[in-house]
Amino acid sequence: MRVLVAFDKFKDALSATAACTAVAEVLHERHPAWEIDFCPLTDGGEGFGETLTAAARGRWETVLVTGPMGRPVQAGLGFVPGEHLPPIVCDQLALYATGPLAVLEMAAASGLMLVLPAQRDPWLASSAGTGELLGHAARRGAGTILLGVGGSATNDLGLGALAALGFGFFRSTGEQVLHPVPREWAYITRIEPPARRLPPIFIACDVTNPLLGPTGATYTFGPQKGLAPADTPRLEAQAARMAALLSEACGQPLAWGERPGAGAAGGIAFGLMVACGARLVPGFDLVSAWLDLPERLAAADLVLTGEGRFDATSLGGKGPGRLVTEAQALGKRVEVFAGQIDLPPSDHLHAITPPGFPLAAALPRTAEFLAAAAARL
Repeated sequence: MRVLVAFDKFKDALSATAACTAVAEVLHERHPAWEIDFCPLTDGGEGFGETLTAAARGRWETVLVTGPMGRPVQAGLGFVPGEHLPPIVCDQLALYATGPLAVLEMAAASGLMLVLPAQRDPWLASSAGTGELLGHAARRGAGTILLGVGGSATNDLGLGALAALGFGFFRSTGEQVLHPVPREWAYITRIEPPARRLPPIFIACDVTNPLLGPTGATYTFGPQKGLAPADTPRLEAQAARMAALLSEACGQPLAWGERPGAGAAGGIAFGLMVACGARLVPGFDLVSAWLDLPERLAAADLVLTGEGRFDATSLGGKGPGRLVTEAQALGKRVEVFAGQIDLPPSDHLHAITPPGFPLAAALPRTAEFLAAAAARL
């Protein structure tokens, strides 16, 4: 029996690697003769950089950067030689430049997980640390940069990152605004791009939200980042004004904000597209090719997967949901484990949290509950 163990993270509880480990240990104990294919998944959020770098036998570095609320944080990034990657990934990322591919994630530098719930405030949160990571990658000789943008704490259009990369933001008096967080946007009247350019940037992204409007960054993702409902129209209006200002400064069409995915991660996708020529790539398709998932699925007799919450959005393009769809198309047996499941009941969906168990008490015991659910199956 060959089993593909491919979990994404259980948010605020287990990394993808830890989740895979919990289940693999149960399988080794119960069925020592079974062959286990260990494959942590990633969706562009926490663990994106480290998971992909490890899979491609790259080099990992840690850098001190500015966190989303201004405090220093340790963030990592990987450097992967192009020859370590499948040809399809090289084609997706146009890896024909000299220098390695730098792999980094916004969550490590500007992530929501870095901010306590009571302190989350998109008016003050900055993507500066992500810009510092991008700058570090360029200085270290990266030929191309791959950025995962899941799990951000910000709604700043990536202006904090651009400031860290040398963009100037100015008041009408000529005074420079050093930290262009949304609270300062009303005072900014001019943006000046720097002369230097970054290597090509690719953004791994599976969301299709535009920058503005009822399905845009502010209305869709602002509430989970601490935005009060009464403040939403004001932040949306300011975001629209800053998007127009940035587009004008960089000589690019404001209509780029309507592109699917432009609203990803508080609009940093839009900001980096307009200011740095960044390009969006489908996150799961890239990860699937990077990890050789089609071949590993074809070789598996049983697929075990899951994440913290499995619902309709999981089936709309996210890692475990896509894995389930593709495994079923191949006629594979698939079992899904999640802390919470919000889908019609099925014999192949397994909620690991005991009924009535409070979330706060369940999170520290996620590994225990996941292992117990796998053992029961």
